[in-house]
Amino acid sequence: MTITLYENFRAVFYLPFYAAHALDAYAAEGVDVRLETSPSPEMSATALLNQDTDVSWGGPMRVLLTHDRLPDCNLVAFCEVVTRDPFFIIGRTPQPNFHLQDLLEMQVGTVSEVPTPWLCLQDDLRRLNLDPDALDRIPDRSMAENEAALRDGTLDAVQVFQPYAEHLLRDGAGHMLYAAASRGPCSYTTLYTTRNTLEEQRDSLLAMTRAIYRMQKWLHGSSDETVADTVASFFPGLDRDVLTAIIARYRELGIWGTNPILPQGGFERLRDSCLSGGLISRAAAYAECVDTSLAEEVIAADPPPM
Repeated sequence: MTITLYENFRAVFYLPFYAAHALDAYAAEGVDVRLETSPSPEMSATALLNQDTDVSWGGPMRVLLTHDRLPDCNLVAFCEVVTRDPFFIIGRTPQPNFHLQDLLEMQVGTVSEVPTPWLCLQDDLRRLNLDPDALDRIPDRSMAENEAALRDGTLDAVQVFQPYAEHLLRDGAGHMLYAAASRGPCSYTTLYTTRNTLEEQRDSLLAMTRAIYRMQKWLHGSSDETVADTVASFFPGLDRDVLTAIIARYRELGIWGTNPILPQGGFERLRDSCLSGGLISRAAAYAECVDTSLAEEVIAADPPPM
């Protein structure tokens, strides 16, 4: 049976998913996974509910949002890959003693393409008893536009993911102020589906989860250079040395999980950010949104790395 897997957009922090394809990990587990681009991140959950696709990868934010709007939706996350926030705050000038409250003295360009980076950052501020609305924030520009604005001196700091951060740092046009991964576990990307699909195609989804776990073992046992060589074809416009540096930085920050369990603490940190940011109004329970049974089964089986 073929499993259709939706990719929402191409991003380096999704690298483990691309590694699974590059290593042919799914075929090694006897499952045919066809990667397709979703119509949009917003439409992936709808596509799952309409049975237009079988599985998507994306933020548990999408699961939470759908449960908030459709409490009986039965969407469920089952295999976590990105376990910490992959975004950064890059400043125009070096600030070795930077603290998040210093953002209130700056003009900051935040991510417009997807909501989760700002939801998590505003929650970081609230936890320091700071008012996110007091931030002089430019919320409606793309990361590419914000990178350009930092370079030309019209912004003090920008919120970006890779490779924007690495390009700014390597060129000396920006300086690391804050790696959002430093807040700790905050579930960021998982495979998700409907409970009906999880039950009806359990063997196939178990094989997918086993493939991901074997890929995770390979990822954490391989050099940055080997990983870069393996996934380079997915990023044809990115210099190999930059890709290698990105992998090293993300690995050091603990972005990528070592197993497919989506932990309750990481889920609840993300959920609380969505609540405090006003994206959702109901705190859906961990058990409503997450099924760890497949991950637990493959971990117990202890398969070899790819």
